[in-house]
Amino acid sequence: MSGSLFIISAPSGAGKTSLVHALLANNPQIDLSVSYTTRAPRDGEVNGAAYHFVSRETFHEMATAGEFLESAEVYGNFYGTSQSWINQENAKDRDILLEIDWQGATQVRRLFPDCITIFILPPSLEALEQRLKGRGKDSAEVIARRMAAVRDDVAHVAEFDYVIINDNLDEALQELNAVVLAARLRGLRQMTRHQNLINQLQNPE
Repeated sequence: MSGSLFIISAPSGAGKTSLVHALLANNPQIDLSVSYTTRAPRDGEVNGAAYHFVSRETFHEMATAGEFLESAEVYGNFYGTSQSWINQENAKDRDILLEIDWQGATQVRRLFPDCITIFILPPSLEALEQRLKGRGKDSAEVIARRMAAVRDDVAHVAEFDYVIINDNLDEALQELNAVVLAARLRGLRQMTRHQNLINQLQNPE
């Protein structure tokens, strides 16, 4: 039996990471895919937890060897999802969550057409800029570049199955949990998981 594959994408600063952390805390049956990246770790980020931090040379070697399910260049850095890890987890009754951008989502969708894609939007451009500045992690130049990229990111919102406006974290989390629960209750998954019950109900002795 295989679990569901969730993809969550958003413009930088939309609050995606906070939502993902809250979702994982409430749903221990979901495994987060830890991406590989060439960007430098930020303060507090632990290798293997936030990302697998690797050099550009190592990343390109892995890409050439076909080790990535998807990969993309974002703001001058490369990101990729481990193909072997996804294959291992897909065989279990575990849900998998990919926190990737729309480029990666497009690549994964081709290989896993049944994946569930979710796009997180900020309530406004002003709120997005305030969040980026409030993180205190990026320079003014980087923030300006991220704000300029919002239009391109949002241009792909129609490609996603679900869209959540992250104005209030608790409300957005409730909506995200609803998507996860609905996926878990889909007919095919329930029929596979509860085949014995269904057989008993269809063939009572």
